[in-house]
Amino acid sequence: MRSHYCGKLTANEVGQQVTLSGWVNRRRDLGGLIFIDLRDREGLVQVVCDPDLHDLFAVAYTVRNEFCIQIKGEVRARPESQINKDMATGAVEVYASELTILNKSAPLPLDFNHENSEEQRLKYRYLDLRRPLMSERLKFRAKVTSFVRNFMDSNGFLDVETPILTKATPEGARDYLVPSRTHKGQFFALPQSPQLFKQLLMMSGLDRYYQIVKCFRDEDLRADRQPEFTQIDIETSFMTSDQVMAITEQMVHQMFNELLSVDLGSFPRMPYWEAMRLYGSDKPDLRNPMQFVDVADLLKDVEFKVFSGPANDPKGRVVALKVPGAAEKVSRKDIDNYTSFVGIYGAKGLAWLKVNDIAAGAEGIQSPVAKFLTPEIISEIVSRTNAANGDLIFFGADSYKVVCEAMGALRLKLGEDLAITQAGWKPLWVVDFPMFEENDDGSFSAVHHPFTSPLDTQAFLETPNTELKLGALLSNAYDMVLNGTELGGGSVRIHTAEVQAKVFTLLGISDEEAVEKFGFLLEALKYGAPPHAGLAFGLDRLVMLMTGATSIRDVMAFPKTATAACPLTDAPGAANPQQLAELGIQVVTKA
Repeated sequence: MRSHYCGKLTANEVGQQVTLSGWVNRRRDLGGLIFIDLRDREGLVQVVCDPDLHDLFAVAYTVRNEFCIQIKGEVRARPESQINKDMATGAVEVYASELTILNKSAPLPLDFNHENSEEQRLKYRYLDLRRPLMSERLKFRAKVTSFVRNFMDSNGFLDVETPILTKATPEGARDYLVPSRTHKGQFFALPQSPQLFKQLLMMSGLDRYYQIVKCFRDEDLRADRQPEFTQIDIETSFMTSDQVMAITEQMVHQMFNELLSVDLGSFPRMPYWEAMRLYGSDKPDLRNPMQFVDVADLLKDVEFKVFSGPANDPKGRVVALKVPGAAEKVSRKDIDNYTSFVGIYGAKGLAWLKVNDIAAGAEGIQSPVAKFLTPEIISEIVSRTNAANGDLIFFGADSYKVVCEAMGALRLKLGEDLAITQAGWKPLWVVDFPMFEENDDGSFSAVHHPFTSPLDTQAFLETPNTELKLGALLSNAYDMVLNGTELGGGSVRIHTAEVQAKVFTLLGISDEEAVEKFGFLLEALKYGAPPHAGLAFGLDRLVMLMTGATSIRDVMAFPKTATAACPLTDAPGAANPQQLAELGIQVVTKA
């Protein structure tokens, strides 16, 4: 039904007869002529309808925006004065000889010239995807997946599919459960990741595996989370962490170079504890130069309990964050707004200090908390933060977790609000993550997952359980971070039953529970399991960053809303009673 795409016509086709099919992007009736901007997935071209062709002109008079039509005609060069440099096809136009309406369009429920609510965009997603911005993002996503497949194939990786109906895995979020009709009362789980299966593939001798795979997590949503998302999943045998990092870094480096003409440069490595110390985040945005400075040691004896309490608490933290040149830019109202902002993350307040005149000592400082600080403490804070006249210093004082989260978020917001964050791309590897993190009840859980290897396996095995300091144990794990977004994370996996059993014991997982949940993996570890390691990238996040979108929903064809619903199909929906009876399920509604 067509010979060419609208957006692909160039001066090379001048004089040719073409057949085009697409949608009316705009119709202009200039009295003597009707111009139609015809659109398909590759772009626009101007079509000229001449009143001398009476039948054609009569049809052209009836078309409206988003009518689906077919045009036959001759490609002509536009006069020099009429060339549209804002269109890829602006040097040519099509002189129509035939016009066929393939399908009319009712008035659209979306207005492409104005902002539409996300609810409306998702309800009429098939219309929203007609917008060039959206179609370009999906086309770019296809280029990314094509690049990944070509890269993986050329480096000896095998594309292997893993099951969707499986058993629950410990990935940290709730599972989506699927009831079994043939095994009433029992359930499959949709995979949060193919973690255990890809490890089993390494034990099968397949050596290098990859998969672009759907994953499912029933968790609270935000801009970079969806109940179903896509991973670029990679696993290798007989490769060290350095080698896994090298080949995946090479892939991302080449991808940006080829698809965006961007050279990401070097990928520095930063230990987890340094990232938390300087930025309060394990995915720091290095485009923002501001860093935390710990000052708890200076504030242990001050009368101000907001400072001295956390300063004397082993689980507390007190940091200073210097904001260069912000003393005049940030008003008291702004500070009140920032105080409310950090409250979202659990902070009880936001102390501050403006440096007006360093030479005047404490007299040159403006702060509601200055009265609690000696001149010596103020001088040392100014010195440690390397503050200058006109700088503003914010303080975070609370539990370690609250300070990191609240001040980390404040750092990013200030960087954006005050244009401190620089343009460009800043990649890095965050390495040497802790193996375990302490829960509120004093128990421990795995930071990544319980199949992550200790950094020093031999020392881990040789140290009695009672002497292990779980909070200080490091894992052989690594995350690739770009501009404050975690692109992917991975680790060297445990490949011996002895190490795996000890990790389960430290996590409080009994032998019975381990066999029930992971018996097939533990069994496989007995039969010559090779050393193996891997990494999984979030495809949606990667494409979001590369296209400049602000949400992964804008790089997915049919995403869910923030409440995990689909306005397009009205999913989720109720099941009929017969289906529920076959599955042995009864729905209980609260009164």
